[in-house]
Amino acid sequence: MSTPVQQSAFAPLETDGRTGAVVRRLRESIHLGLLADGERLPAEVDLAAQLGVATVTLREALGALRQDGLVRTRRGRGGGTFVTAPAELSSFRLEQRLMEFPLQELRDIGDHRAAVAIATAGLAAERASADNCDRLRTRLELLVEAPDLGSRRRADGRFRLEVAAAAQSARLARAEIALQAEIGDLLWLPLEQAGDHGMVVADHRRLVAAIEKGATARVRAIAEGRIRAETARLVDYRLAAAKRRLRSRT
Repeated sequence: MSTPVQQSAFAPLETDGRTGAVVRRLRESIHLGLLADGERLPAEVDLAAQLGVATVTLREALGALRQDGLVRTRRGRGGGTFVTAPAELSSFRLEQRLMEFPLQELRDIGDHRAAVAIATAGLAAERASADNCDRLRTRLELLVEAPDLGSRRRADGRFRLEVAAAAQSARLARAEIALQAEIGDLLWLPLEQAGDHGMVVADHRRLVAAIEKGATARVRAIAEGRIRAETARLVDYRLAAAKRRLRSRT
């Protein structure tokens, strides 16, 4: 695993090592692209040791992931367990997922995201190394070049995870990963207009510039403003979608 963000996929679990915790960690890592399609996982004994769980627990977790179609196992020479990336969700499916969130829960998640984003961005401004800043610039350019909505969602998510990595706090990075897995795919639902891509890129450029300057207060303000705006857009989209669905039934 070559970057701090990718290394977080196999960091030791802080739970009691139950199967469900292993499944959640690996599922989140696959959905966020930290474990790439076709990537070979470490041998079971090695992966169990990295995660800090019993080998039997890991095998149960891999069995659950195989049932979900997220990994496949090949026997014999060159065999092992390989990642199978999930298919891209359509806007219709993403909207269905959004409708499962009550409005108050969306607002609560927004508060949680804001708290994590403000903390991670502020620490990134204080702690980011030259390598961290280079990775942020690289991730930002991948977002600039992303040609469609799905690739923009993925590039945006990885950029945010790199900000968390630049904070050099393992707990905050894991919190950001969990939040991205929960709601990250939904953030671009309201952003399908021509200018939306440029707006997000401009916000991220301001954030990177402030991190590079070590402007902690500025970084925190940018991060909070971005999350508050995203939460408001999601709530508005959720309300509008509910009205559309109600009209379609009458």
